[in-house]
Amino acid sequence: MTRPDRVEGHLIESLEKRLAPYVQPNPIPPEEVFEQLIEMGQVDAFTQVLGTFLRHFKSSGTTVASCRERAEKSADKARSMAFMKIFEPVLEAYQTRLGDRIDFEDMIVRATEHVAAGRYKSPYRHLLVDEFQDISEGRARLLKALKAQHEDARIFAVGDDWQSIYRFTGSDIHLMRDFGEEFGGTFAGKSGVHSAVDLGRTFRSVDRIALPARSFVLKNPSQITKKVIPAGTTDEPAIKVAHYGWGQEGEALKSALDGIEAGAGGDKASVLLLGRYNFLEPEELPQLRRQYPLLSIKFMTVHRSKGLEADHVVILKAASDRMGFPSEIVDDPLLDLVLPKPEEYDHAEERRLLYVALTRARKSVTILADRQRPSVFARELVETPEYGVVVLGEAGISKHRCGACGGRMLSQTSKKGAPYFQCEHRKLCGEMLRPCNVCGTDLPVDNNAYPSNFVCSCGATFPACPECSDGWLVERKGKWGKFLGCVKYPDCTGRQTLPNAKRRGRMR
Repeated sequence: MTRPDRVEGHLIESLEKRLAPYVQPNPIPPEEVFEQLIEMGQVDAFTQVLGTFLRHFKSSGTTVASCRERAEKSADKARSMAFMKIFEPVLEAYQTRLGDRIDFEDMIVRATEHVAAGRYKSPYRHLLVDEFQDISEGRARLLKALKAQHEDARIFAVGDDWQSIYRFTGSDIHLMRDFGEEFGGTFAGKSGVHSAVDLGRTFRSVDRIALPARSFVLKNPSQITKKVIPAGTTDEPAIKVAHYGWGQEGEALKSALDGIEAGAGGDKASVLLLGRYNFLEPEELPQLRRQYPLLSIKFMTVHRSKGLEADHVVILKAASDRMGFPSEIVDDPLLDLVLPKPEEYDHAEERRLLYVALTRARKSVTILADRQRPSVFARELVETPEYGVVVLGEAGISKHRCGACGGRMLSQTSKKGAPYFQCEHRKLCGEMLRPCNVCGTDLPVDNNAYPSNFVCSCGATFPACPECSDGWLVERKGKWGKFLGCVKYPDCTGRQTLPNAKRRGRMR
């Protein structure tokens, strides 16, 4: 191999020729290489957004002009327009690189073009579509093109909008909600003519799972209302929310499995552990399988579990967290230029995802919720009597309130592992506080027994800030020496001189 090989871009080809007499080439697929680079942190967030945008751009069949129009109306117009300036040459280079080949997204787009242009004549009058709630705009155009070739063509679609959980792949729930408008026929001068059949009977879940799950998903008024006929009835509560403390997730899971094993009465039972993300798979899963030989225990993400079932379901980490359930990870707003229109209802798709998790169970569901910061879904299930949920343990989060908006102050951990507290309304409020600088784990609170002081659960006391209602004074070092300053600095500049007898925190 020579330097020109590398400079001219022929390094791989040259290497293959030289090694051909000695080895059989078995190259790693580009997709696996890309995934490995992501795991190694060698692909930055912007590159991932660019790749995701490109896939959705092509699969949706949209145009650069259409994306520009959306960019003009976006909340961050400058960023959106700047991105489109970058994306256009990337798209051009990508298409040039493809040459005469096509990628996966091209298959649907070109098929639609062939049908619409009449180069393919469909012999079909009856078009059957399963899992219709997952249909994308690109696939919908292909379906419409096939239907348009025959006046008497009919579409028979089977789907459940309550289980629409794939917007990140381009699925557009509005296509099912507006089925008549999108795919209906015309008759007697009326358009959008269609009929719907409610398949409400479930052959899986008992009433104390199926009916609460129905009520839960229908909290979103945009979901299509349907009746549900359970597979059976039970007098026992079937949904439990078990709270666990810091570092006690493993014990909480074992306690849930103990309860399931005891309730099985010596019979075998299947248990599905469901997590919002793959990384939630318990490390001790092999040991748990050995420890509970009568239980067939599997782990899956909720997305992968769709269509499956088990006697019992345990939902892991229902926490108010960036990667909790519901997930608080927000897609880059740039993707809204090519993705279906987002829903206005909070956590709409995550709510449907929990519905899917609940309805995988035949007999019982146990939700493991973080005691300090239970997710909004866990709290809703606990606080709404109609769900009939049994609560194990207590949530310990009500004593700390945000001084700015009254929301709950939730314990968080920074990327460097440092603890802090943040208001649950992080997008609207954003109030943050350092923990007690003695124990580093809890927040001091005002205490009537110690006027003008804040007291932590560890016993440390701090002078109350003279300027704000929810701050306390800690020792700081300034230009002229040490002094007492508000923990909320720089938002609050309350301060006092440091008496010789006082220190930054003292034990009672």
